[in-house]
Amino acid sequence: MAGEEEKKEGKGFTVQDRRRFSETGDSREDAGSSTDAVDSVETKVAEDSQSPGKADEQQGPLPEINFSTFVISLSTQALMHLGEIANPLTGKVEPDRLVAKQMIDIIGMLREKTRGNLNSGEDRLIEDILFDLRMKYVEAVKKK
Repeated sequence: MAGEEEKKEGKGFTVQDRRRFSETGDSREDAGSSTDAVDSVETKVAEDSQSPGKADEQQGPLPEINFSTFVISLSTQALMHLGEIANPLTGKVEPDRLVAKQMIDIIGMLREKTRGNLNSGEDRLIEDILFDLRMKYVEAVKKK
């Protein structure tokens, strides 16, 4: 059996300690190749954070996210899929009633799951949005 264990060890893999520091905190000289890779990744991340992308330049800072802005963003998506507003990426009105219904159902689910945990303004907002979206959905189905 001892011979079998030796054969298994020969076919296994090698573990190399690539940490930059030893257990005592001293710098390791043999870890240079891995530190070069880490340094290049850190440099790339730093460069990316210093040069904003085109999307950042066009949009500016994003608004604060709270429950009301989240529900409004969902309702805007539902309106887009109902054909009430144009897709901001294409500039075209692209109705998709199935997706609109799903968005309305998601808002309804949020209302049920958050019932009793919303302040009066949030509660009124979600009720009004759901009513308006459901009426627009009925109109869209009738137009079909």
